Amino acid sequence: MTTPILIGLGVLAGFVLIIGFWIMSAFNGLVVLRNRFKNAFAQIDVQLKRRYDLIPNLVETAKGYMKHERETLDAVISARAEAQKCSINVNADPSDPAAMAALNKAEGQLGGVLGRLMMLTENYPDLKANQNMMQLTEELTSTENKVAFARQGYNDSVMVYNTRRESFPTNIIAGMFNFKEATLFEITNQQEREAPKVQF
Repeated sequence: MTTPILIGLGVLAGFVLIIGFWIMSAFNGLVVLRNRFKNAFAQIDVQLKRRYDLIPNLVETAKGYMKHERETLDAVISARAEAQKCSINVNADPSDPAAMAALNKAEGQLGGVLGRLMMLTENYPDLKANQNMMQLTEELTSTENKVAFARQGYNDSVMVYNTRRESFPTNIIAGMFNFKEATLFEITNQQEREAPKVQF
């Protein structure tokens, strides 16, 4: 073989190596970002589970005082069960847009009925003064703040992942290896945008 052919083959081999390293780097970068947003959802999930665990205790405490508000209490328990089910589905695959949309909707409904429950407690002075109720509402408010903070971290991770996934030329690798767009965890209920006001 002549020297120009060897040089040409060397350049071609170098070019193939550079492309190979770029593909590997882009793929690994997408994997890292996908794992970050999945981990960020796991942080939300921890807080949501804590919230779901607090709600039955809150309803049980209120039940003794709010005998005429059975419909609201049942709505809270029902909304909690639906949100919990949706959270489990998203935890299995945070990149599933349908599961995230269902969780967004279920959390919005839960926020709405929880807000209604909190407003109704204003009509029951003995319930407002109950030590257990005060502690539970304080814990719930703290958990709501932690959920909001974790949601912000998750949405930031999703934004970074989606931006990288959609940017040229990484979008070529994303398409080749089926990196799906991640869905934000958004508030769908206007009542949930305003945290339930708990005053005792």
